[in-house]
Amino acid sequence: MSEHVLAVGEALVDGVHRPDGTSAEHPGGSVANVALTLGRLGREVRLATWLGADARGDLVRGWLAESQVVPVEGSNGAERTSTAVATLDESGSATYEFDLTWQVPPATAACEETLAVHAGSIAAILEPGATQVRQVLDAARATSTTTYDPNARPAIMGAPNDVRPRVEALVELSDVVKVSDEDLAWLYPGTDPVAVARDWQRGTPALVVVTFGGKGAVAVSDAGEVEAVAPRVEVVDTVGAGDSFMGALIDGLWEHDLLGAARRDALNAVDADTVRQLLERCVAVAAITVSRAGANPPRRQEVGL
Repeated sequence: MSEHVLAVGEALVDGVHRPDGTSAEHPGGSVANVALTLGRLGREVRLATWLGADARGDLVRGWLAESQVVPVEGSNGAERTSTAVATLDESGSATYEFDLTWQVPPATAACEETLAVHAGSIAAILEPGATQVRQVLDAARATSTTTYDPNARPAIMGAPNDVRPRVEALVELSDVVKVSDEDLAWLYPGTDPVAVARDWQRGTPALVVVTFGGKGAVAVSDAGEVEAVAPRVEVVDTVGAGDSFMGALIDGLWEHDLLGAARRDALNAVDADTVRQLLERCVAVAAITVSRAGANPPRRQEVGL
């Protein structure tokens, strides 16, 4: 088995309702979008997910295969494939309604060749799979870098007071965390998002990145705070933008030889210039994603990497 990233979480079908009255269905899911981004950037990636043996499951499986994402054994055990319906407003921002079923395939685990394990969003909060996700992340720290994106979905996750302790527990299991300012506004109303990132980074994570949509991102590490401005593009919609940012972040860490448990000390000592390079890669990838419809991250040649 060769070196790879293991992503653990939801793959589903997104139904998109646009302001002009048109609609369509596209494969998606936060963690699946991260895996897809990595595959399109040329990285070997495996996805532990939960799909049905149905037409929507076939749609998702074909979409993953086109980007060289390999589902782990047992990922096809669901009774039905989950769905999420996104309603877009005039600015391209999305609100969601979900029909989800989720658990972690039984044999899911990191191995010596697993450079990183990524988890996040609904799959890390929705039971019974959420407990299994935490167990996978905890065990993975012996071999792998652990990464996490809360990617909050208030419509299905519950009240922020209930979700916050679960998110914080996952942050404490993670070497790298990416979180949006919108997520932090929901979890910690009235609190400066960068201040939350500082608090989180004082714990386990070597790196916490806060994204601010079209304004860019701020990273907090032991080297200090680094900011990157997002390229100006015409936004078609924001579906999958944060996930492509997360995938690009893992890709950049791989590029800089900062993945794997053996590289944890190097990751903790990452310098500000390297962090700046990581952020510039991430905002470039996310900018391409928002410039076209759906969760459609770029391939490596499109970004010039």
